[in-house]
This record gives sequence, structure tokens and C-alpha cells, in this order.
Amino acid sequence: MAAAKTSKKSAMSDNHKAALAEGREQGRAIRTYLEALESSAPKRGRKRTTESIDKRVSAIDAALADADPLRRVTLVQERLDLTAERETIGQTVDLSSLEAGFVAVAKSYSERKGISKAAWREIGVSAAVLKAAGV
Repeated sequence: MAAAKTSKKSAMSDNHKAALAEGREQGRAIRTYLEALESSAPKRGRKRTTESIDKRVSAIDAALADADPLRRVTLVQERLDLTAERETIGQTVDLSSLEAGFVAVAKSYSERKGISKAAWREIGVSAAVLKAAGV
């Protein structure tokens, strides 16, 4: 019977830990900027108002009484989504601080991940922001 191999795990070096932490921080800065950029982008179609949301919620409440269980669960989810949307109407996102975080890390992040300027532009990052970042 062969002896079981025991593998010795070596501890991570401080440099490796620092590189991992830096990568997480860069990823967080990039992600928060892109999410804010996406959420503040203009949407197609007619803008929702609190009145239109309230009207739809009332219609959902009326339809719930007669709905079968499957339809009821979709109506309840739609009502929850509309209620959450109503709470965010009128809120604006301050992109300036998030943009500054993006600019600070975008060049090194792009080089490390192999992301081109064209890819950033296609997802909505402006040319001015990329120029400021050195991408």
C-alpha cells in the first residue's frame, strides 16, 4: 500500500497579498463606476412617473383578487419591483467621485485585464474619461 502524499501549503507572500488586495480595490472602483453609469443612462420609451407607478400598483391590487396562483406570484413580484422603482425616482447618482476612482485605476486595470479603449467605449465610458485615465 502506497503512502498518501501530503502536500505542504506555502503561505502567501506579503507581495502576493498586496497584489490581490489591489486587484479587489481596482475591481470595486471599476464596478461601482460602471454600475452607476449604467443606472444613470437614459432609458428608451416613456419615462415613468410616481403617478403612473401608483396607477399600475392599484391595477395590480385589483387583479390579485381574481388571479390564479401562478399569475398572482408574477403580479406580486411586479408590485414589489414597482415599489422599489418608485423609491428611486428622482434620485441622482453623483458620478464625479466614482469617475475619479475609475480614472485612478482604469489604466492599470485595462493593462492587467487586456481591456481595450474600444471595449470601454462600447459599454458607455466617455472618451474624455478614458483620456483622463490614460487609456
